[in-house]
Amino acid sequence: MNLNIQNSFLPQTDPDESLAFYRDALGFEVRNDVGYEGMRWITVGPPDQPEVSVVLYPPTADPAITDEESRMIAEMMAKGTFATLVLSSADVDAAFDSVMSAGAEVIQEPTDQPYGIRDCAFRDPAGNQIRINGV
Repeated sequence: MNLNIQNSFLPQTDPDESLAFYRDALGFEVRNDVGYEGMRWITVGPPDQPEVSVVLYPPTADPAITDEESRMIAEMMAKGTFATLVLSSADVDAAFDSVMSAGAEVIQEPTDQPYGIRDCAFRDPAGNQIRINGV
């Protein structure tokens, strides 16, 4: 069996802020932008990986989510514990400088980890953790 990652989903609370972060700070291209009943799903991805996309979605769009679950999701997003996206770069320090200069909230400056990688971390406008690992 040969499986590939096609889409990953990250919640967003403000589509315009999220779009600006992923497009302008991370350099992703916009692949789709769909509105429905006052909500927006925005598909973005790295320009050199057209087969891999991240869908920025309204976290409570699923009608099966209860009010209590919706509150819990909002609390976890506010703490940055709901979702994470891990990216990679050949130059973590340059990637860090670029994303930081775009105004992203820094969680961790570039650090050599004891498990053998150099990485850094940011929060996107919805509170999702975005990590950049060295390759």
